[in-house]
Amino acid sequence: MNLTQSKAKDLMATITIDVVGNDYTEKVDKVLKDYRKTAVIPGFRKGKTPMGIINKKYRTSVIVEEVNKLIQDELYKHITEQKIRVLGSPMPLKTSEIDWENQVDFKFEYEIALAPEFDVKITNKDKLNFYNIKADAKLVDSYCTDIAKKYGKMSNPEVSEEGDLVFCAINQLDVDGNIMKNGIQNEATVSMDHIADKKIQKQFVGVKTNDVITVNVMKAFTNHADLGAMLSVSHEVIHNLTSEEFQFTVKNINRLQPADLNTELFDKVYGAAAVKDVKEFKAKIQAEAEGQLVGESDRMLKNDVVTYCVEKLKLQMPDDFLKKWLVQTSEQPITMEMLNTEYDMYSKSLQWQLIENKILENYQIKVTQDDVVAHTKKLIGMQMKQYGQPEGDDAQLTDIATNILKNEEERKKVYDKIFDERTLAVYKENFKLTEKSISYDDFVKLASEK
Repeated sequence: MNLTQSKAKDLMATITIDVVGNDYTEKVDKVLKDYRKTAVIPGFRKGKTPMGIINKKYRTSVIVEEVNKLIQDELYKHITEQKIRVLGSPMPLKTSEIDWENQVDFKFEYEIALAPEFDVKITNKDKLNFYNIKADAKLVDSYCTDIAKKYGKMSNPEVSEEGDLVFCAINQLDVDGNIMKNGIQNEATVSMDHIADKKIQKQFVGVKTNDVITVNVMKAFTNHADLGAMLSVSHEVIHNLTSEEFQFTVKNINRLQPADLNTELFDKVYGAAAVKDVKEFKAKIQAEAEGQLVGESDRMLKNDVVTYCVEKLKLQMPDDFLKKWLVQTSEQPITMEMLNTEYDMYSKSLQWQLIENKILENYQIKVTQDDVVAHTKKLIGMQMKQYGQPEGDDAQLTDIATNILKNEEERKKVYDKIFDERTLAVYKENFKLTEKSISYDDFVKLASEK
C-alpha cells in the first residue's frame, strides 16, 4: 500500500491511497475461512460448505469491508504520525466507479482541511473591561423580599387577594358552557403571577371557596409548558384543545405571609446575635450578593476574551470545505439557507476552539486526575464542616472522592470547574483589565446588548 499527500495549498491537501491485492487478500481469506465455520448453507453440514461456494457468496462484500477498514486505519495513522491538525474529517473525492468484483488494485483520494498556523500571545496591549457589579438598594431589597418569603408562613384566608395561590378543581367546558363529557379534568394551584391576561388575573381576586370562574386558558396562560403541567396533559394536547374554555372551582386559598425583618429572622438566617438590626442585615446581604455576582462578571470576561481573540486573529478558514463537510455529516438535512445563516457562528466557534487550544499549550494549562481528586476532597471536607460533621482523615476523604468520581458526569463537572478557574486566572493575569463599577440593572442591559 502506498500513501501520498499533496502539498498544502490554501489550507487544503489531498491524500492518495493506493491499495494492491497483497494488502488485503490474507485478511479476506481469513475472514472467509471463519465464515465457513459458522455458515449455514442448504445442502451442506455446518462447517463443511466448500470454499468455492463461500467465496462466491461472500467474497466481494468481505473485500469491500476489509479494504475500507484498511484505508481508514492508514488514513488516520498517517494524520496521527505526521501530527497533521485537520479540521472536520477527511472527505472522499469522487472517483471513477469501482468494480469490486473484478478489480484487484484500488486508488482512493481524500480531501483534508488543515488548521491555520498562528500563535497567541497576550500582553498588556490587549485591553478588556472587567465589571464590578454593585448591589444597589433595589437589588438588596429584592433579596430581602425573597428571604422574607422563604421564612414566611402560609395562611388560608377566606377571600383571595392579589398574589395569592388559589387551589382549584379544573374542568373543560363544551360549546354550551357545560362540563365536557370525557374532557380534561384536574386539580391544581393557580398562581396569579403566572396569569398573562390582566383581566383574567383580576377574576381570581376577591374569590372564596366554591366560587366558580370561567377562563380561556390559552389566553390566560401563554407559557404552554406551565399550562400543560397545570392541566396534567402533554404539549401536543395543549395545541389541539377541542375547547379552550375551562371552569375553575375554588377549593382553597393559600397566602404566603413574608416574615418580618426583625431579630427573629436575622437569627434564623445568620445565627444568634450575628446581626442586630435591619441596616446590618442589608449590609451582609449586599456583601453576599456582590460576592455571588463576581461569577457573572467572570462569565462576561470569558465571553469578551472569546470575541476579542476571534476578532483580533481573524483566522483564515477553509470555508468551502467546512460547508461541504457540514452538509455531508449533519444528522438532519441542511438547506443552503440554513447553512448560510448558521455558518458564521459555526466558523467563529471553531476558530475559538483553535485559539483556546493554543492558549492552553502556550500557558501550560492542564488538569490532572490528581487535581480532580484533590478538588473533590476539598469540597467534601467543606460540606462536612457545613453540616457540623467531623471532616474525616485523608484516607476517608480519598475513598469518598474516588466513589463520587466513578460517575463520569460528576468527574467532568469537577474537571470543567478546575479548567475554567485556571483559564480565567490566565486571562486576568495577562490581559490589561480596566475595572469598572456598574449596577446590576446596567450590567444586565450591557450583557443583553453583546
